[in-house]
Amino acid sequence: MSHIARELDVKAPALYWHFKRKQAMLDEMATEMYRRMVADSLLDPGDTWQERLLKADRGLRAALLGYRDGAKVFSGSRFTGIEHAGQMEDTLRLFTAAGFTLAQAVCATSTTYLYTLGFVTEEQGVKPLPDERREGYDIEERARLMADFPLSARAGAEIFEDHDRHFAEGLALVIAGIEARYGIR
Repeated sequence: MSHIARELDVKAPALYWHFKRKQAMLDEMATEMYRRMVADSLLDPGDTWQERLLKADRGLRAALLGYRDGAKVFSGSRFTGIEHAGQMEDTLRLFTAAGFTLAQAVCATSTTYLYTLGFVTEEQGVKPLPDERREGYDIEERARLMADFPLSARAGAEIFEDHDRHFAEGLALVIAGIEARYGIR
């Protein structure tokens, strides 16, 4: 709260005039982030359910990466409006028309959403913003320190580099799992 107050050039108690709790402020921040994310996005009614998941989660990741700690702010927050309801309704309608039950549709969309939030949270732990890298994530130094554990040492490059490729591969795995579990192509 004090960091946000400094950024706004006010005293921290001034924030509590508008928000009774820190979570209320985070909820409003997440809502505003969502408004900005979807301001120019239109859903394609011709999407398959797989395409909808890919587009939605790629878009979510890209948007969250634009904010320092974007995934942490967004995660666990409750929207303060209903702006999300229209897109949610369209997506659930697409899924149920494809053969999912409502419960399956909610599970599938929630699973990819949570995968994306978790992935971006970890990604931003390494790179808070696209042009920054946190101290302590030097792959060569990590490999040197873990020399007695060669597979673990080499895994560093797989864990902490090329986030775009890893995100895409992980999302494809999750979608393939949804297809396999529910048998809906």
